[in-house]
Amino acid sequence: MAYFFLSICPALQKKHPDSIILLFYNPGFGVGYVLIANLAQSFFQVAALSKELSQFQWKLNKTLWREIIIYSLPLTIAGFGGMINETFDRIMLQKRSPLSGDAATFQVGIYGACYKLSILITLFVQAFRMGAEPFFFRQSTDENAPRTYARVMKFFVITICIMFLFVALYLDIWKYFIRDKKMWEGLKVVPILLFANMFLGIYYNLSIWYKLSHSTRAGAYITLIGAALTLAINYLFIPAYSYMACAWATFVCYGSMMVISFVWGQKEYRIPYAWKKLIAYMFIAALIYFIHHLLTGLWKNRWINLGLASFFIVVYSLFILRIEKKEFQQLPYLGKWIYRLA
Repeated sequence: MAYFFLSICPALQKKHPDSIILLFYNPGFGVGYVLIANLAQSFFQVAALSKELSQFQWKLNKTLWREIIIYSLPLTIAGFGGMINETFDRIMLQKRSPLSGDAATFQVGIYGACYKLSILITLFVQAFRMGAEPFFFRQSTDENAPRTYARVMKFFVITICIMFLFVALYLDIWKYFIRDKKMWEGLKVVPILLFANMFLGIYYNLSIWYKLSHSTRAGAYITLIGAALTLAINYLFIPAYSYMACAWATFVCYGSMMVISFVWGQKEYRIPYAWKKLIAYMFIAALIYFIHHLLTGLWKNRWINLGLASFFIVVYSLFILRIEKKEFQQLPYLGKWIYRLA
């Protein structure tokens, strides 16, 4: 619905101003159509679940309610801190930018457009989070649960490292999703934001320790520390470095949350993460990006650059397969194929 009113209708208005469809369209309503779309979506969900909802017997279990509130209230605070980490950089960029007026707004536009190029890792992290948490809770009664969590972390880090390279090395292609070529000057923040979202994904993976141990206050503390870092770095450095300060603030924020969660979690709920190996994988991925960036600066041939990117991704993937050969061979269906390849 939002796409129809915000994209299709404006195009129809230009080409076919007498179209009957435009009787339902008001250009001045603008982003209000997004609100209507969300309301329609919510109404449809309630209607679709009406049968299930009608079968509920609404009773208040005070004991259970109290336990849920004690457990979830810190997570609500953590969610509020997470919103600060996600959105306040753009607000502060508008207010603290060294430029003013339309120029400051354009800086926000550059940062927002380039931020969206990190959405591949962001979407994967969100999908992983939705699927992993129920799995983690289900495995919590198993005596081998810590080893399972460590294996999941390993596969997760390997996956996001390859995704990082896939986006960062092919920026010459991804940049065309930004229509305004003037905004391409901000592409240098994309690798920083990609790594920042890698840290965030690892943090979500690590956060299982305080959820299983019912120490959810730790999650609130960690997220609020990250929010404080976001606000402080943006406030101090945006006037001098504009949107680059926002990117590095995101990097420092999520990196700090990841480190704090790991150190704290290993004391409260030890999980045998192969952290040295995982750091090495991330370091090698970053090193590959810098080598590729250096080499592509020596020539401007797009096809050579893309070929070099493909070469690096294949070599990195084969390197991981060789190192983690035993792990990948245990995967269902793919194990035999990977055994032959590695």
